[in-house]
Amino acid sequence: MDNEEFTFLLDIAVILIFANIGGYISQKFKQPAVLGQILAGLLLGPSALNLITVNMSITHMAEIGVILLMFIAGLETDIDDLKASSKSSTFIALGGVLVPFVLGLLAIKIIKPNADISEGLFVGTILTATSVSITVQALRELGKLRTRQGIGILGAAIIDDVIGIILLTLILGVVRPSESGSILLVIFKIFLFFILSIVVGTVFSKLLTKYSHIISKENRVLTYALIFCFSLAFIAEELGVAAIIGAYFTGIVFSVTPHRNRVSHEIQRIAYALFTPIFFINIGLMVKLDNISKGLGLSIVLVLMAIIGKIIGCGIGAKLSKFTNREALQISIGMIPRAEVALIVTNLGIKMGVIGNDIFTAVILIVLVSTIITPPLLKLAFDRELKQSEKKVKCKA
Repeated sequence: MDNEEFTFLLDIAVILIFANIGGYISQKFKQPAVLGQILAGLLLGPSALNLITVNMSITHMAEIGVILLMFIAGLETDIDDLKASSKSSTFIALGGVLVPFVLGLLAIKIIKPNADISEGLFVGTILTATSVSITVQALRELGKLRTRQGIGILGAAIIDDVIGIILLTLILGVVRPSESGSILLVIFKIFLFFILSIVVGTVFSKLLTKYSHIISKENRVLTYALIFCFSLAFIAEELGVAAIIGAYFTGIVFSVTPHRNRVSHEIQRIAYALFTPIFFINIGLMVKLDNISKGLGLSIVLVLMAIIGKIIGCGIGAKLSKFTNREALQISIGMIPRAEVALIVTNLGIKMGVIGNDIFTAVILIVLVSTIITPPLLKLAFDRELKQSEKKVKCKA
């Protein structure tokens, strides 16, 4: 084993140490662990200590982290919840996708008039993503998760994810003309992938269900899950669709089998212990903070578009669904956070050469700002209800 291999092992060890410390500190401040991991990456990279240099080994492990992350997202997508989502959740989700997408596209066209249309499309797609896990935790702490607003947010978040995946698939085809050809061919490839995913997924899930007792005894369900995940991710990439989308659909396939909980438990242990921390640390490693001052105007504009887009879009959707102004605001605030999906799409855009470091830095700022401001804003938005609950408790006492 040569020195380079030893260095790689040491890099992984240092990354995992910093990822765990960063995540722990972040959670102590009641923030998601992902924030601490990104900040740890910033600390390790060229923006601060410059201890770790991004190399192919780290990049490949980060790619596996992305795929496993989207596989987990698919596992956590409840088909029954999707079917049962009400009209109100659909309106909220549509507004929360369309308005940020348009604002992101317009912002790029105005600030960077010479930019390629693909950059604007990608930025618009980045701004559509919602990370509802932060909101769920905040609502749970406030005791408002099972309210009409809380249920509306959860339903909208599920539909938001599905629309976002479909939108990303379409945009990826459009920005890859050399690989995808005409728009009709792009649509055909997307259609072919979805049909293939549904057919193969249905057959595979039925086989898993039928031979559940045998698979469980053999203790190979995780192996089968990973084989299917990586295979469908590869097929997705070959058809001009991102590998992460193949991984997402693999998760959905396993979500309707008897092995869902077991696979979810085992895959999360692998992903969160090694691969996903490397992905988020890698995000931080790629950031050069000295570029923020150069593109500060763009970063501020995109942060504002990300926040305003969700408030206006989800607010309109909520109002169309007969929510009060106050309830619409509460729902809109709950849909503000951006995290994993936005970072994944951004990482994909950089990998394809569609967006540059200025957009990347702006997205990091969007994630930081949106996740930090949401919990206190939700508490403020529910202030009246919280005070009423306190009065009721005092009266009963």
